[in-house]
Amino acid sequence: MKNKVDLNIDDSKIELNLVKGSENEIGLDISSLRTESNMITLDPGYKNTGSCKSKITFLDGEKGILRYRGYSIEELAEKANFLEVAFLLIFGELPNQTQLNKFLIDIKENSIIDEDIKRILESFPKSAHPMGILSSLTSALIAFNPEKKISLDNKQNGDQDYMYNSIVKLLAKVPILVAWVHRRRKGLPLDYGDNNLGYVENITKMMFQLPNQDYVNNKIIIDAMNKLLILHADHEQNCSTSTVRIVGSSEASLFASVAAGISALWGRLHGGANQAVLEMLEAIKKDGGDTKKFMLKAKDKSDPFRLMGFGHRVYKNFDPRAKIIKVTANKILNELGISDPILEIAKGLEKEALKDSYFVERKLYPNVDFYSGIIYKALEIPNEMFTVMFALGRLPGWVAHWREMRLNNEPIGRPRQIYTGETLRKFLEMGLR
Repeated sequence: MKNKVDLNIDDSKIELNLVKGSENEIGLDISSLRTESNMITLDPGYKNTGSCKSKITFLDGEKGILRYRGYSIEELAEKANFLEVAFLLIFGELPNQTQLNKFLIDIKENSIIDEDIKRILESFPKSAHPMGILSSLTSALIAFNPEKKISLDNKQNGDQDYMYNSIVKLLAKVPILVAWVHRRRKGLPLDYGDNNLGYVENITKMMFQLPNQDYVNNKIIIDAMNKLLILHADHEQNCSTSTVRIVGSSEASLFASVAAGISALWGRLHGGANQAVLEMLEAIKKDGGDTKKFMLKAKDKSDPFRLMGFGHRVYKNFDPRAKIIKVTANKILNELGISDPILEIAKGLEKEALKDSYFVERKLYPNVDFYSGIIYKALEIPNEMFTVMFALGRLPGWVAHWREMRLNNEPIGRPRQIYTGETLRKFLEMGLR
């Protein structure tokens, strides 16, 4: 393969480097384009733009491949727990038992939240969306965890102690905030859980324990939560992850960067998709529950109805995460003996889509948002909390990208634009306009 490409513009020629990734992806390095030609590229949505080199996640949408640090998502979901995967994403290798124990202990030692944060939470109106509350509370944590400047003489590698302390604080406190947002919506007392439990086990206890009742962790629920969190842990340079990196590139703190990522995830086109799935299913139920009718509506281009939870803008094959979580969804519904008309409608849509040539030919398979919404519904988590659970899973991915960006000493993000507005105009005073 050639290492360079010639770009001919009028009578001048510019030589651009080709870069090759470890999985043989090819990129055109245009970092010198503007200095050599005074030109920029135009790429709305950055769909064809690589903003960085990263060692964290490999994604091949054509082949339906997703790997964290070289490990297949299928193997991690089957054999690892969420905290192991978080360590892998953030630090680059799977932990041994000593490393994992220390990581968990360090997280537990930072699991107390200032009472003023609790008062801020209680000041939100009950109508406030949980994602707005979570983003605000994560930002509020900055006041109680002030930014430490990275020393100039250690700029290349960053301040490892500062970064590590920020990481364990965030991983300790955000699950508590998630549980508190959930419990407040249900009118339950705010609780810290039990530090004798594992990371995911304590998350489920904080969320689901009822007052004055002994809590026993359900292995089926723990397994489902582990898989859901692992499958959402990272997904390469998506909207929220790129937001975390670009905010962090200004040397904003981890808390500020992740708060921005939470806001980016909130949107219906990103993390809000699984909430949209359940809203769609409820609308179908309200209409009478005829899945065949809505499949026909989805195929009618003149009909405004859209089938949420099918297809993916990255995967041109079956979403590998969906294959895994489909099994978990069936298992949790069967073993918990849950019968719900909404879930029956979901099963009906899935069955129709998988045998309908229109959807099969276009590879519009059920995606991870479709199945995750079903599981959250089965666990009696409110629709508005679905994206919050997504944020909890994506936390280690955001942390990993923030840390990688800081260690690489990447430049501040500063996209360019093509200006299409008015050219120079003369200002006219009020009486002459």
